[in-house]
Amino acid sequence: LAGIAIFTAASFVGGSASSFWLLVAARGVQGVGAAAMMALTLAVVRGSVSPDRIGSAMGLLGTTSAIGTALGPSLGGLLIAVFGWRSIFFLNLPLGLAAFLLARRHLPIDPPAARRAGSGSGLAGAFLLIPTLVAYALAMTLGRGSFGPTNVALLGAAGLGAGLFALAETRATAPLVDPSIFRHPTLGARLAMTALVSAVVMATLVVGPFYLSICFGLDAAAVGLVLSIGPAAVALCGVPAGRAVDRLGAGPVTAAGLLAMTGGCSVLFVSKPSAGVPGYVAPIVLLTVGYALFQTANNTAVLAGAPAGLGGLVSGVLTLSRNLGLVTGASFLGAVFAWASGGGEITSAGVGAVAHGMRSTFGVAALLILLALAIWGLGGAKAARRLRSEG
Repeated sequence: LAGIAIFTAASFVGGSASSFWLLVAARGVQGVGAAAMMALTLAVVRGSVSPDRIGSAMGLLGTTSAIGTALGPSLGGLLIAVFGWRSIFFLNLPLGLAAFLLARRHLPIDPPAARRAGSGSGLAGAFLLIPTLVAYALAMTLGRGSFGPTNVALLGAAGLGAGLFALAETRATAPLVDPSIFRHPTLGARLAMTALVSAVVMATLVVGPFYLSICFGLDAAAVGLVLSIGPAAVALCGVPAGRAVDRLGAGPVTAAGLLAMTGGCSVLFVSKPSAGVPGYVAPIVLLTVGYALFQTANNTAVLAGAPAGLGGLVSGVLTLSRNLGLVTGASFLGAVFAWASGGGEITSAGVGAVAHGMRSTFGVAALLILLALAIWGLGGAKAARRLRSEG
C-alpha cells in the first residue's frame, strides 16, 4: 500500500513539475514506490494461492506484466502526442487510486505478530547496500559504452561495498537480508540465472531499434510495433507456461526456456539483413517465448522454496538480481554491439556494420544463456546431492 501511495503521489509531483530537477526528483521517488510494489508482488502472489497453483499464478502475472510492457510505449507515445508529456504522469493518478483501493480491500493483512517478527530495521545494511548499488549502476552506465578509469574505480567501490555488506549482514542481529534464505539449495543458482537471462533480454531492447531502423529503414512507429511483438508473445505464453510448471515441475520448464532462448540467440547470430524483418522477428519470438517459460518456472521455484515468513525478502532479492542483470546487459552487451558495429556512433554506421554488431551481440548472448544452462545443471546436481545426504 505504501509503495502504491508513494508512486501515485510522485506521479502527481512529476506531472506538475515546473523545473527539470523537480521532475528528476519525482522520477526518483516514483522508483522508490515502484520498487516496493514490484519487490512484493511475487510474495503476495505466493501467499494468495495454494502451492500446487503457484506456477499458474506466476504465469498469469507474467502475462499481465507483458501486456503492460507492450502497451506502455505505444500508449505513452499517443498521450504525449495528443495531450503533452505531463499526461503520462497524470494518467497514473486514477490508476494508482484504483490500485490502492483494490489492494486495501483484497490483499491479506499480516497479523501484528508477523509484522513485529519482520520489523528489524537493517539500517547498517541499507547504508552499505544503497551506495554499493549506486556505484555499480554508475560503473555500468557512465561513458556510453567505453570503460575508463572512472568506471573501474566505481566498479571497485561496488565490489568493496558488496563485501562489507555481506560481512555486516552475517554479524547483524536484525539484518536487512537474512542470510538464512541462502540455505535454499538452488537459490543462489537461480538468482545468477535470473541476472544472466535479464541481461540477454535487455540486449533485444538495446540492439533492436538500431538494427530495425538502419538495416530495414523502418520509422519510429514501425520499430515500436515490431518491438511489441516480443512482449505480445510473452503475454500469450504466460498462462500456458504456468500450467506447464504446475504439471511438469519447475526444473524441466526452466531447461526448456533456456534452450529456447539459446536457439533464438543462435539464429540471430547467423541471421543476415537479407532475411528481412521476419528473419529478425521469428528468432526474437523464440527467444521471448523461452524467456516466458524460464521466468515463470524460475519465479515459481524461488518463491515456493522461500523459508516461512521470508517470502517478501526472497521476492525482493529476486527482483534485485533481475534489475542488476538489466543494468549489466544494457552496458555490457550494449558495448559489444557498439564495438562490433565499428566503435563509432551507431546512428552513422552502415547496414553491414550494424548487422555485424547485431550478430556479435547475440553470439555473446547465446554464450550467456549457455552459462545459465550450466549453472542450472550444477545447481540441480548440488540439490540432488544435498537431498540424498539429508535422506
